[in-house]
Amino acid sequence: MDDLIRHPLAFARELRGWSQGDLVARLDRTARRHGLRSGADKTAVSRWENWRKTPSLDTQLLLAEAFDVPVSDTEAYGWPYWLPGRDEPLPLGAGYNVQALRDAQRATMDRRSFMTYSAISLAGLAAQWAAIEPNRLASALDGQQVDTELVDWLEDTSGRLAALPTEQRQHTIRLMDAHLATVTDLIEDGRYSESAGQRLHLLAASLAATCGWHRFDQGQHWAAGKLWGAALQSAHAAGDRDLGAGVLSDFAYQSNWMGRPKVSVDQLGYALSGTGHPTARSLLFLRRARAHAALGDRSACHRDLSDAEAALAVEAADPAPGWCSWMGPADLAVDSGQCLLDLGRTGEAHTLMAEGLALLPRARDKTRGIFLTYQAKGYLQSNEIEQALAVTTESLDLAVRIGAPRCVALIRELAPAFKPYRNVDGVPELLERLKAS
Repeated sequence: MDDLIRHPLAFARELRGWSQGDLVARLDRTARRHGLRSGADKTAVSRWENWRKTPSLDTQLLLAEAFDVPVSDTEAYGWPYWLPGRDEPLPLGAGYNVQALRDAQRATMDRRSFMTYSAISLAGLAAQWAAIEPNRLASALDGQQVDTELVDWLEDTSGRLAALPTEQRQHTIRLMDAHLATVTDLIEDGRYSESAGQRLHLLAASLAATCGWHRFDQGQHWAAGKLWGAALQSAHAAGDRDLGAGVLSDFAYQSNWMGRPKVSVDQLGYALSGTGHPTARSLLFLRRARAHAALGDRSACHRDLSDAEAALAVEAADPAPGWCSWMGPADLAVDSGQCLLDLGRTGEAHTLMAEGLALLPRARDKTRGIFLTYQAKGYLQSNEIEQALAVTTESLDLAVRIGAPRCVALIRELAPAFKPYRNVDGVPELLERLKAS
């Protein structure tokens, strides 16, 4: 398993030690037991593992039998998430908090970048979070007393690391991981007051969420999901509903990014039930509008865009929660533009995206790179190739400089749209860069 495995079927084969040819042979034997022909060959398996084609329901039943997976799992989880190697989030509760944190730290070494939690497991986790209240923290655990000065230092240092500009944060992830491991040790083995315990759980949630975003940006979706699951556990243990809503919105963003906008809509519905701060609600409405746009639901998209704009305009008495304190008019403008682009309103989309990019602070380079890619996509749809080339090149330069593989992957998806314009100056060079990146 030296190479990065990007599909659950490839991972399931590796677990069994099967080659693609071995899998084809097993499917043939399974089909013959039922007096059938599988019709599968190595080309078909390759297409399945490269996300190019989905096996028919009959073939999935043969695959389930070959892998000894119950038919009920194929119905419950859907292709390809029922395959061996699937893992589910732990239930929320004090008994699982440290286990979730430990699992998340182990997951950062896991190569299963293709995997995310299934729609059903995400729905169950979100429903649990929305319905239950955190248990009272134990006042002390066996072990060393955790004093407030230590917690102060951990909070301050973690906050400074998280606040670094994007270009610098790529070099500090190991420090963030180390802080998360230290906080987990204190939660598990330390002895502390209830207030100190609450602060430790909040810090663990914040660190796990930040580390999850780093893995997400690196394309390590499985590790990101594990870290966000641990963050939700810790936010729940601390009784912070706003932070829990923020973690659910991270899951929702990932789901939309991975092409599952319906899952994103459902997650954001739960998240909106758990926060009342207008800035937080604005961000959640905006993300749900993006998911509705991806689904082609115009009325729901415009309704959420209107609600996002109205919420952002509210003068709140309290500061916005840390996980959404960056949300502002730039984000509203660009993401609204992306919604309109998805819905075919290209001209208005261009205007909003340009306005948003002009408002975006320079410190948010990763966001700028993604927004530039959205803008390039709009130019390509309008056949404005020179503008698309300039914006794409700027985005690629930025993504490489700050070390953001997720941004590079998003840019690479534009390559097919550029290929018909190889005669335009600069396009062949860009295609070569994208091929090499």
